[in-house]
Amino acid sequence: MKLDRFVITRISNSILGRSSSNKISNSDNNNASKNGKSREPTATFTIHENGGSNALGGDSTTVDFSGHTVSSVASDGSERRSSLYHLTREPLPRLEYYRTSKRGLKRPSIGELHGDKDRKPDANQEDDNPETHGHGIKLGWIEGVLIPCLLNIWGVMLFLRLSWVVSQAGIIHSLIIIAISYLVCVITALSLSAICTNGQVKGGGIYYLISRSLGPEFGASVGIVFAFANSVQASLNTIGFCSSLNDLLKSFGTKIVDGGVNDVRIVGTIAIIVMVIICAVGMEWEAKAQNFLIVTILIAIFNFLIGVIVGPTDNDQLAKGFVGFSSEVFQENLKPDYRFSENTEQTFFTVFAIFFPSVTGVQAGANICGDLKDPATAIPKGTLLALVISAISYITFVFFAGGAALRDASGNLTDLVNGTFVACANGSCDYGIHNDYTSMQLMSLSSAIIYAGCFAATLSTALTNLLSVPKIIQALGIDRIYPGLIFFSKGYGKHGEPYRGYVLVFIVSVLFVLIADINAIAPLISNFYLASYALINFCTFHAATVKALGWRPTFRFYHPWLSLIGSILCIVIMFQLDYTFTIVTIVIIFVLYLVVVYRRPDVNWGSSTQQQTYKNALSATQKLQNIGDHVKNYHPSVLVLAGNPMNRPPLIDLANLITKNHSLMIVGDIINERLSHRKRTELHSECRKFLEIRKIRGFYQPIDSLSFEEGVHALIQTSGVGKLSPNIVLMGYKSDWMTCPVKDLLTYYNVLHDSFDCRMSLAILRLPNGLDFSDLTTEIVTRTVPMPNVLGSSNNAISTISSDGMRTPRNLMHVDSNLNLDSLGGSANQLSATPQMVSTPTGETSDIADDIIYSTRGGSCVPKEILDRIGVFQRKQPKGTIDVWWLYDDGGLTMLIPYIISMRSKWSRCKIRVFALTNRQLELEVEERNMANLLMKLRIDYSSLTMLQGVTDAPRQETIVMHQKLLQHFTDNDGTQIPISDHERMALQDKTRRQLRLREMLLEHSNDANLIVMSMPMPRLGTVSAPLYMSWLEMLTKGMPPFLLVRGNQTSVLTFYS
Repeated sequence: MKLDRFVITRISNSILGRSSSNKISNSDNNNASKNGKSREPTATFTIHENGGSNALGGDSTTVDFSGHTVSSVASDGSERRSSLYHLTREPLPRLEYYRTSKRGLKRPSIGELHGDKDRKPDANQEDDNPETHGHGIKLGWIEGVLIPCLLNIWGVMLFLRLSWVVSQAGIIHSLIIIAISYLVCVITALSLSAICTNGQVKGGGIYYLISRSLGPEFGASVGIVFAFANSVQASLNTIGFCSSLNDLLKSFGTKIVDGGVNDVRIVGTIAIIVMVIICAVGMEWEAKAQNFLIVTILIAIFNFLIGVIVGPTDNDQLAKGFVGFSSEVFQENLKPDYRFSENTEQTFFTVFAIFFPSVTGVQAGANICGDLKDPATAIPKGTLLALVISAISYITFVFFAGGAALRDASGNLTDLVNGTFVACANGSCDYGIHNDYTSMQLMSLSSAIIYAGCFAATLSTALTNLLSVPKIIQALGIDRIYPGLIFFSKGYGKHGEPYRGYVLVFIVSVLFVLIADINAIAPLISNFYLASYALINFCTFHAATVKALGWRPTFRFYHPWLSLIGSILCIVIMFQLDYTFTIVTIVIIFVLYLVVVYRRPDVNWGSSTQQQTYKNALSATQKLQNIGDHVKNYHPSVLVLAGNPMNRPPLIDLANLITKNHSLMIVGDIINERLSHRKRTELHSECRKFLEIRKIRGFYQPIDSLSFEEGVHALIQTSGVGKLSPNIVLMGYKSDWMTCPVKDLLTYYNVLHDSFDCRMSLAILRLPNGLDFSDLTTEIVTRTVPMPNVLGSSNNAISTISSDGMRTPRNLMHVDSNLNLDSLGGSANQLSATPQMVSTPTGETSDIADDIIYSTRGGSCVPKEILDRIGVFQRKQPKGTIDVWWLYDDGGLTMLIPYIISMRSKWSRCKIRVFALTNRQLELEVEERNMANLLMKLRIDYSSLTMLQGVTDAPRQETIVMHQKLLQHFTDNDGTQIPISDHERMALQDKTRRQLRLREMLLEHSNDANLIVMSMPMPRLGTVSAPLYMSWLEMLTKGMPPFLLVRGNQTSVLTFYS
């Protein structure tokens, strides 16, 4: 249907908020919902064609902008329906395009919209961020965050230790302790809220939040520490439950074994088992248990408050120190009274260490963020409200306990009347908030309800902690951060419950339950939690100050500098609590951090550390632009003209020896034909992977649609950024210069001139048997080791990693070459190039390692001799020499490069021998002394110095004949396009003879060297032709050990000044 003109006559209320009809019925919407597809806001246009019976004439067309249908009404009233793709293929904005999980949709690529010469249908996008298996039920902010946070905060300290804290610290110091604790928690909650609202949050709790914010190194180390702290927290609250149960049994004059430590261990182990089973059954049972527990705690809290308001009801309560509200008691308890208790002389910070775990519940909602309906809304709202409610409860308890109970009481009413027991001079007081942990039961309206509340508070906190730890372990295992945790991350059932993780947390918790001492465990937990909170706050500060474009939290009530203050405050408190254990905690986190750094997990989560890396690199590059060049800061940055790096590994390895960890290396690849985006991306990914496996730190830079000469010229001018650019061109020697097409010879020769024209230094490498291995098939394979007892097999599997990350057999690249493999024959030691390619299920392997496998074009094995030649610069060199023929002063590059190579560990056994020319005008001893003095001032460590004499002597006849044979095809009479004229031969006769004489000296002195580095003769523009110059290089390098010709750009790269 041709549309000459259209008029917009109606826009649906989903766009402008006006009432209008819609061409898609409700039944269509319901069907779309059933199919799992969300409907976008729709806009309906009515389009009229010219001519016809409509108001404007012609047929009308209604377009639904949701992308489903287009309705057209003909002049006769009939309706025609067609796809919107007939009008446009542009995608409309929708949420599914921005998902990174498997539920996301793949929008049309730019190639599909614009057109792609090499279009290839892509597979569905893989999940780059594996989701942990979630439960079937999703929780709101009350049951998912508020209640778990309150249950986690209202733990063992509420009914068993808060009155003791008041007795030691007094009301004032107790309020300060609470204030500091809540200051840390509120700042952390604000930071946590900012992180949670910066995108969709998945399962994994604190580990997920920190790893996606600061990276896997920090996230994994803090995740392990946090999981351990939660496990120990579960033990702490279980011990509190058992202690309270023992007190209850003592009131009835009964016990299980000894009424003490052993009873705690027995009951605690049973309690842990029951709670783990409840957590493993599923979220539904755990949620029901939480609702019952929170109601019980609230009843117990009000029971205590009402009991204090009512006051003592009998003399027994009075005798035991509960006297009701009294201004005298309030004033007495206002100041601190630190005493020796729990085998420790108590201070402000020892009491703080015991109390702080009672407020560490801000992470409870984040720990199960994968089970929340809307984590971004639920976590800030629920966490902050829980902090407010719990803070009010703790402060109220402090005032009530400090204003209505005595610190010491003997239990004798007579002592109360006489006022003799308050001081407890004889140390016999067993009651009072200083001595009796069950004071709150005494002060409450009903002690039974307090016991029930204590049981609920301790068990609920333990339950919350036991539930969160397996989630963290599962997330760590799925991300394959620590191999040892992969076994425990396996999910079972349709909801993927980590039963093995529950077993692990059960073991850890039971081990600490056996300690059976609350005051011994509490400081340990405080340190770990403070370390975690310090990292959470630092995450927010780092992400906000780096100013990444991806940092857009919807929660606005935070400030990066407040987060930094919170992080520093946590660290200061850690050192105040226990200096030694703080150092141990930091060391543990650092070791865990180094493990992840060493393993280098292949993840890309867009963390703020990645943004910081980019920002640092950009800032350093910009600063470098304003720094003047100085010879002391010279760095040999190399542009390697190796083509595809898999074709010429020795050339890449040599460049890496020069630049490794200190300077820039760019691998230039000039490709004649034009590459599509897909081919370019695949090639770039394969070559980058190849460099990574060979541990080469360099950049691969392909350039297409240009000839070799044009491509090199472009690379020299455009490679790098600012002063972070290459200054040396490294290329291989053209060994077929005598037989190749004339155009190729001229191109190679012109590249040398282009390098010098651009004031670049130049180096040419020649190996005895060549360095081009492009006729080999190169495969990058991934060896996967199955986990014991998980896959049911212990065999190693090998699969090939292709550029898109899928494990499929794939040939990376092969190009014809002059390298003759057949002439090498077989070898006893061969590497199989055709291993059995076995794919293993993703996520069920414990280790991955990449290898490079070479094979011939026919798929046969590659002789060990060729493999040794490929790795000539990667293997450990035997004891030998690096011979440096420093013939001409080019700025010192000819001397600097071999010095750098000799400093590498694999070449450390090779000593430098220096050869230099003499000047007939000076005595030999004087010249040798001058050269030795120069090398000494330049601080070049060498083993011997040889001054060469007779370089101007006539070469031997056989050497002359050998050179003449090289040029027999380049005469005036053979019809070639680049003949060598007689005038050129005569003009350069002395220089030619000098090269021939140097060959004879090379054979005499350096025929057994590990590497020869020589000053390259300068190809003066317009003076020497390509064949004659190449004949010079041929005579110098033919039949020699690995040979590197070097020519600096006449700028000093060495200095003897400090």
